[in-house]
Amino acid sequence: MTEPAENAKLVLVVDDDDNVRELLTFLVKKEGYRAESAIDGEDGFQKAEKLVPDLIILDLMMPRYGGFEVLRQLQAGGLVRIPIVIITGRYTDRSTAEMIRQESNVVDFLEKPLKPNVLAATLERLLKPRAPGAAS
Repeated sequence: MTEPAENAKLVLVVDDDDNVRELLTFLVKKEGYRAESAIDGEDGFQKAEKLVPDLIILDLMMPRYGGFEVLRQLQAGGLVRIPIVIITGRYTDRSTAEMIRQESNVVDFLEKPLKPNVLAATLERLLKPRAPGAAS
């Protein structure tokens, strides 16, 4: 696998599970994007402020700062334009998933275990440039 180009879009992967974080980072790079990772919500928020990534993949359930706290901090900190894909391993009922999707910067909600083809399609849909005048 070749390294993504320096000008490739940057994805920040925030998950406290080492195996999940490494797999997601690998899959993001495999799709041709640059990837940074964070081990928990606090680390994720600090890296988001410093790097201003093009997309954040954010685990909902983490120690210290959970996904909701990170969402709130990003919204309050002026990083509300960064699209966020929420991932969770916990069963989430439809109403809770819809509530999460209503957050201004949440663009998708995926349940673990993530399927690589679903993640690839999500990344392409959210990060590939669209031709001017193309239907959205």
